[in-house]
Amino acid sequence: MSYTLGQKQLDTIEGVLQQDLIDIGVRCVFLIDMAGNIIANRDNGKIKHDVYSLAALAAGNFGAVSAMAKIIGEGEFSLLFHKGKKENIHFNKIISDFLLITIFSNDISLGFLRLKVNEAVEKIKQVLETINVP
Repeated sequence: MSYTLGQKQLDTIEGVLQQDLIDIGVRCVFLIDMAGNIIANRDNGKIKHDVYSLAALAAGNFGAVSAMAKIIGEGEFSLLFHKGKKENIHFNKIISDFLLITIFSNDISLGFLRLKVNEAVEKIKQVLETINVP
């Protein structure tokens, strides 16, 4: 399926990313399609990561994990989490075509992050549902 986002939808999504995630202490968050293209991106201004490479690798990682899920009899794993010493990455699938990637420090608990990500995902889904799919 192909989505065409207008400027109003992009602005709304970026507002959700900023208000719901960056403003609570998330370091970086980006919405990507399943090919690894960045749709929307927000950070705290202190991030030096190559988000384009991260987006491509995240899409590939999610695809590999989805294949593993099918092998063990699961339809999919809708979210992934990788914990590091300083930073963590949380992946959340939004409908079938998009992933929300969140990079956060250990200052934010995983439970709180998951709550805020779920709230943001619901808002983003509402925006995506308003788009006409060709």
